[in-house]
Amino acid sequence: MAEETSTTQAPEAVEPHAAAAARPRRSALAEWAITIILLLFATTTLVQSYVIPTVSMEDTLLRGDHLLVDKLSYAPGGVLSNYLLPYQEVERGDIIVFRWPIDVRQNYVKRVVGVPGDRLKIVNKQLYLNGTPLVEPYASHKTPYFDSYRDNFPGEPNVRLEEPALEMLEENVVNGELVVPPGHYFVLGDNRDNSLDSRYWGFVPRQNIIGKPLMIYWSYDAPTERLADPNILNLEHLIDLAKNFFTKTRWERTFKIIRAHPIE
Repeated sequence: MAEETSTTQAPEAVEPHAAAAARPRRSALAEWAITIILLLFATTTLVQSYVIPTVSMEDTLLRGDHLLVDKLSYAPGGVLSNYLLPYQEVERGDIIVFRWPIDVRQNYVKRVVGVPGDRLKIVNKQLYLNGTPLVEPYASHKTPYFDSYRDNFPGEPNVRLEEPALEMLEENVVNGELVVPPGHYFVLGDNRDNSLDSRYWGFVPRQNIIGKPLMIYWSYDAPTERLADPNILNLEHLIDLAKNFFTKTRWERTFKIIRAHPIE
């Protein structure tokens, strides 16, 4: 969070009343205006708030987790800023927030499991990367049955897919493996059996990536329909907060740091 700072300077050799006349004091209103501008700049340029509305990332992120998202990590660096700011490439295992390719007005959060050039496949719920089975302690499988498409991917779809996913299966499958093209990423939810992810709507273009979650600043147990509502401060939600703030807040998750899990 950006903070307004000040530096201490040597006093000028003038009379107190002269100094006051030469350097007018800011009004309280002006101070508040500057503070608000700085906060708005920080929350739109540096970090962004995001609420998890579904169970697709359980048990890493829970429905109702309120996140702070770092928007600078993946921002394109310049000649000077490369040395001043911690820009980095998107890596396997990163959790990212991105504009959903099907409707860029919606933001999604998933885990990157494939970067450009990677070969991927899922066999009986086991994810393979470049021919090697992955150990994924963050992934969970909560249904006892196998789905012919979801759990053996890429394969013949048994549900309706978005057009980019159909193009992905048509153009990017080689010898039974999905090959991630340049400038794109393949993402999955950690709750593998209940996640609307790249299997169903295709790759994430690099330009759609907003940033990476830094921490959970608040977690509140609320249903998906309320959390997904653009007007999250609707009357029903406000009443629920008033009645259940202390009992439904997951206090143990407050200020929890979100960390990537490197995938090699």
